[in-house]
Amino acid sequence: MRNIDQEIRGIPHFLILDYLVELGGEKVGEDTVKGSGWTARVTRMEPFRLFSLSVGQNRLELEIEEHLADAFLAKFAMKTLRAGA
Repeated sequence: MRNIDQEIRGIPHFLILDYLVELGGEKVGEDTVKGSGWTARVTRMEPFRLFSLSVGQNRLELEIEEHLADAFLAKFAMKTLRAGA
């Protein structure tokens, strides 16, 4: 098993949970999604502040079987990719 702890900024809490469900998981609690070979917990953190700018942030705690980790993380990264102008 691999344990991954990642901070995610600028993506709403509900949307991260939706992405995890789209990747094959099922909500098993308010902040927990469980898939075949993995469990993810998403918790809200204090907003990131830079001067007057405030950006929401969440912590993703993922426990995943080693052989699934790289492919899962690549798919999750594509879902959370944001482009700037």
